[in-house]
Amino acid sequence: MIRMSLDDGVAEVVLDAPGRLNALDEAGLDELADVLARAEADGARALLLRGEGKAFCAGRDIADVDPATDDVLGFLAGRVEPVLRRLAHFPAPTFAVGHGACLGVGLGLLIAADVVYLADDAKVGSPFGRLGAVLDSGGHALFVERLGAHRALDLIYTGDLLSGAEAVRAGLFSRNYPADDVLGATRAAARLAASGPTRAFVASKEIVAEIRDARLGLWAAMDRENQGQAALRDTADYAEGFAAFREKRKPEFRGA
Repeated sequence: MIRMSLDDGVAEVVLDAPGRLNALDEAGLDELADVLARAEADGARALLLRGEGKAFCAGRDIADVDPATDDVLGFLAGRVEPVLRRLAHFPAPTFAVGHGACLGVGLGLLIAADVVYLADDAKVGSPFGRLGAVLDSGGHALFVERLGAHRALDLIYTGDLLSGAEAVRAGLFSRNYPADDVLGATRAAARLAASGPTRAFVASKEIVAEIRDARLGLWAAMDRENQGQAALRDTADYAEGFAAFREKRKPEFRGA
């Protein structure tokens, strides 16, 4: 599902399961972690992460998930968070290209990247209310930090999705481009970074992380998300949300 090439110091990592919108399950996350480790071992001076097909990443692949037995905390804290940390702490500048659905784990991967360029057709937000679940993968930290509490909860409650252009105007990510241009622009930026002073760039990355984490911080917020998600696993809303998602119908939540 994950492939990588290395050219002129840039490791290009591709989520390559377009038939399921690059949604990630446990095996996919393990594979992504291995590829990131290989890129580091190969001495990449910059890393570019993108998705093949119509979406960057639609989140967790729940096709085979039974909400009654799902170890959601094990998945989030044991699989998702380590991958996001590995990407966030990659010892070189990292870039991500967001297009189509950028949700759940996909949103988390964008948050963990240093620089994110979005296609105008990207979709960013929190559809989790339809699943009876909690926004995860660092989404709360991003929304509150960049949008404020009121706008964050507005997006969470309504499930509205921002386009790439809207997300950039709101300050969530770096730049937006037409869908046909975004990959080329990101590749150019990654090549430029790879030709520059990697150690100085990594020092800046660490300083920015320290400034950000002086508040609640991404990882503390993610831990709260993980705990909240786990607490919902046995609720009727959670089960109804999963069933409705599979059957593509509107859930009828019954409360806790």
